Amino acid sequence: MRGEHVTAKNGTHGPTAVVVGGGISGLIAARELAMAGHSVTVLEATGAWGGCVGSHIVAGLHLDSGAESFATRSSAVADLARELGLGNAIVAPHPGGAWVQLPDGPQELPKTGVLGIPANPWDPEVRRSLGLIGALRASLDRWLPASLGTSADVTSVAALVRARMGRRVLERLVAPVVGGVHSADPALLDVDMVAPGLRAGLRAQGSLAAAVAAQRQAAGKKAAPGPGSAPAKAGSAVAGLKGGMNTLVTALVADLRRRGVELLLSTRATGVLKTQDGWRVTAGTETFDAGRLVVALDGPAAVGLLQESLPALSVLRPAPGPLVSLVTLVVDLPELDSRPRGTGVLVAPETTGIMAKALTHATAKWDWLADEAGPGTHVLRLSYGRREEAGGSADIVLDDESLLEAALADASALLTVPVSRTDIVGWDVVRWAGALPFAAVGHKQRVAEVRKVCAEVGGLTLVGGWLAGNGLAAVVADARAQLAVDRLAPSR
Repeated sequence: MRGEHVTAKNGTHGPTAVVVGGGISGLIAARELAMAGHSVTVLEATGAWGGCVGSHIVAGLHLDSGAESFATRSSAVADLARELGLGNAIVAPHPGGAWVQLPDGPQELPKTGVLGIPANPWDPEVRRSLGLIGALRASLDRWLPASLGTSADVTSVAALVRARMGRRVLERLVAPVVGGVHSADPALLDVDMVAPGLRAGLRAQGSLAAAVAAQRQAAGKKAAPGPGSAPAKAGSAVAGLKGGMNTLVTALVADLRRRGVELLLSTRATGVLKTQDGWRVTAGTETFDAGRLVVALDGPAAVGLLQESLPALSVLRPAPGPLVSLVTLVVDLPELDSRPRGTGVLVAPETTGIMAKALTHATAKWDWLADEAGPGTHVLRLSYGRREEAGGSADIVLDDESLLEAALADASALLTVPVSRTDIVGWDVVRWAGALPFAAVGHKQRVAEVRKVCAEVGGLTLVGGWLAGNGLAAVVADARAQLAVDRLAPSR
């Protein structure tokens, strides 16, 4: 029986905790518990730490295989990086900005947007995308009552944008961004989950455009304070780490080892039982007893593991997130040195002839990576997988060769530079099943119910993107907040 009666470093019996899941939220939870004096064991089913903050080697380059940046709307990720000694590694992307591929051609993605919603419909870049009629319709937002789009308990991204700014803003600006970031139809996503505080800002500011401007201004102050700076290019409200976001996982694991946390890879939790003294976790033939349990899995897996002990969770099981396939190409193509589409391109869903939902020109986005790759060598990341393309429920699964063919064709079309097999130095395909949580309308209320069930049983915390929302900024902030609250309650 492992984990029972674990002795703290000072020689006395201290509180114990088991964390199921070694993704970024699980590692953060373990660190918070260790700092609070718990003896912690982390169980990870796979052979690697970090979950979707992973890495792979392509053509000799150590690259991110999942998340490659973090939103700067809060300081959560930057604060954690500084605590782990990575403060000097925080870098801003190249200021080239991003583009959007529309059915009638490419346009620069307008700046000062949240989920692609413009702060000023008459900004030249916005007007080019919307046209005169579209900009006029979007401008009505400032005269509409603040209650429009905010009075209902829940609403979708599409419903809010269509009501306030009209169809062209939704289809030409918001849908490409939401598809690229969340792999979902904006009509299905809860706006309060994917853009926290936006509706509250609308009520306070009086219009959606003003709420977007206020959010971006606040994010700009956190990311790069300074008076008189021009609005950032679209796609620049993010930051990264020199060496890749995967270095955050490396630093977290090293920090946990220094704190004496027991880290067990290839150890899949198969059962959970509530005991008189806490929780018992079964992993194969081993059992782990602890006063506190943290489950840091995707939503369906977390509910599946806990539902026998907590039947009330069964009805709160979320839908699985979409399968996202990421194709990474390393190419020898000096013609891309000019960054023809800035840091990358988002693809509007109605655009024909292109399968990818987004392309990131990684060596154009990150100067440190361009330096490592060397002159003429470029890293392109193309992502595939929109749930609506498969009828809203299933996933379309392509084999690696089919994805490579699609990536070459899409990269050529999106970058306006032919990319062929002969240009490839190395390539890889990584698939992330359910890594992007599907925050359907009403999900915020379901999250509250999930956490109410956990609070009633005691000694149990659930963390992860399916509860926090998509993106590192949301996941890091939520995991730390949940464990900070948890520390206040003694283990049972």
